[in-house]
Amino acid sequence: MKPQHRTPGTTVPLADRATALGDSHWRTAAIALLSVRITQGFIYWGGGSRRFLYDPQKLDPDAHSWMANKFQSAMPGALLGTDQLIAFLLQHFWLLYAGLILFSAAELVAGLALVAGLMTRLAAVATMGFAVLLMLMFGWQGGTCIDEWTMAACNLAMGATLLLAGSGAYSLDNALLKRRTHLGDRAWFRWFAGSLPLPLSDAAFRTFGLVMLAAVVSFNVAIYSYLRGSVVTPYHSGRVSPTSHHFTLSDGRVLADGGVRFRIYLDGGTGDIAAHIMKAEVTGTNGQVLETWNTETLSRLPANAIHNEFAYNKFGVGPYGIVAGMGAKAIITLPPIRGATVASQGPASLTLTNVDGDSFSLNLLEGGASR
Repeated sequence: MKPQHRTPGTTVPLADRATALGDSHWRTAAIALLSVRITQGFIYWGGGSRRFLYDPQKLDPDAHSWMANKFQSAMPGALLGTDQLIAFLLQHFWLLYAGLILFSAAELVAGLALVAGLMTRLAAVATMGFAVLLMLMFGWQGGTCIDEWTMAACNLAMGATLLLAGSGAYSLDNALLKRRTHLGDRAWFRWFAGSLPLPLSDAAFRTFGLVMLAAVVSFNVAIYSYLRGSVVTPYHSGRVSPTSHHFTLSDGRVLADGGVRFRIYLDGGTGDIAAHIMKAEVTGTNGQVLETWNTETLSRLPANAIHNEFAYNKFGVGPYGIVAGMGAKAIITLPPIRGATVASQGPASLTLTNVDGDSFSLNLLEGGASR
């Protein structure tokens, strides 16, 4: 039988199934997409295999490269509530650990499935989900060209292409269908695998393809515009900087003994370099300095002066004052230097200065109990 030329969206009758596998247009498109399918598969296989095989310390809670640290580093800029999800997982170890294992395993399986061309469309949908999740959590990171967004945006587009086109060449889906031709009658096989066109009419396939195009482009462009502009607005650095450390201060109080307690969150900057606070200063309403904690004083704070909210990236003390990892949250108590001087001077504000000379201020309330 001479192969008939069919558009990718044409429904294939049972009698013509073998013909469809050899259709020149379908076969040409499948061969053209081999590099996309295998590269997409390798990317996700690489993500899972690094954690299970080549760098298992990423899944070791006692290792410096434990994945929880990377999740916490992403938390300040995560979108659409994923920052709250990350915070919840960080505070519930067994859910966090199980989630990391399952996510890594899913990446590994989906990647291998794409490389082999097994259940290709199902694997492609899985990688699209990974790309969306990664873009929401990590897309803001990348100091010059938002690297994480670029990778995830491309992965989302590649996954959508493979969902539409399948794997009609050099795939286990093809081998499986040749051995069990009755699978071509199953709608689930046509949607999950990739050896045959989707069970849609030409018009329905075109509509589905355009919907996928609109969804992928809208999501990618909208996230990019929100993070950096350069679409309908000028370029901007975003609400969270991936390069300059930023501290948010809250709940500041002057204690009865003259000390100061406040909540602090490192919610901007890179996770590759620790942030350092080298000076803390309390000033009165007239700008007079009431209390100063210099680098040496801060570096000698007792362990019970810092209460961290998370067990991974933390605030602590170092040779250059207070040091913090990206995404760290804590309540810090600065002990009085000269008795109750601050408490007796009325309204005051706290100013922290980091190693780059940037200052972060907070108005202080009176009435906090000492501890």
